[in-house]
Amino acid sequence: MSAYLEELFGLTGLTAVVTGGSSGIGRAMAGALGRAGARIVLVARRPGPLAETAAELAADGVRVATVAADLADRAALTAAIDRIVSPYGDPDVLVNAAAVNRRPPMDELTDDDWDVTLAANLTAPFLLGQAFAPAMAARGRGRIINVVSQQAFRAYGNSGAYGVAKAGLVALTRSQAEAWSARGVCCNAVAPGVVHTPLTEPVFADPEKVAAHARRTMIGRNGVPADFAGCAVYLASGASAAVTGQTLFVDGGYSAT
Repeated sequence: MSAYLEELFGLTGLTAVVTGGSSGIGRAMAGALGRAGARIVLVARRPGPLAETAAELAADGVRVATVAADLADRAALTAAIDRIVSPYGDPDVLVNAAAVNRRPPMDELTDDDWDVTLAANLTAPFLLGQAFAPAMAARGRGRIINVVSQQAFRAYGNSGAYGVAKAGLVALTRSQAEAWSARGVCCNAVAPGVVHTPLTEPVFADPEKVAAHARRTMIGRNGVPADFAGCAVYLASGASAAVTGQTLFVDGGYSAT
């Protein structure tokens, strides 16, 4: 990387916490941030995929640590925050990519579906922001990147509690930006289109639905996790110092049709 690009996009010396970092979009973002120079702390529920992702990043020379936690569980989330801050300090970048994707028809949506979905997809990003952003603001520099969804803006495919939580996360992003941007903490959301990840396997099991979603895009295909590498580095780096409170659609034009 040239000196100019390193100054613009480099993340050397920074620490990035990535929830949901063991699979899908979170894994792609974690990999991109690490390869741009950041130390990565992966947070996810399953130890096996966490270890696999950490090994992959370490093989590329990335400094990486893991914290296994179910972020829908308030006590586990609180413990995870302590397990991050104690050894690694307050992070410079927080990526909220972890999600629960329960989407039964609305008349079958249970109280538990609602509670778990809101806890993982909205309350956890709020609590993590509350834990880390004040220290970012005190230093005068930080980034929060919240991964949202098309279903924050339009209803399709049993949006249910998932769409509600992601719409709330868009609003939380604006509230975080209002609170902390003047002190150097830029807070933005990323809205994927239909992306093939472990979370969306039920959708991709239906070839007709997959083809219909691809036809709606302007690039002629559905998303893949690698599409999110560049936007993660941009939003985490100095290049985005005047970008805050925004939702960046990384969807191949899906939202524009």
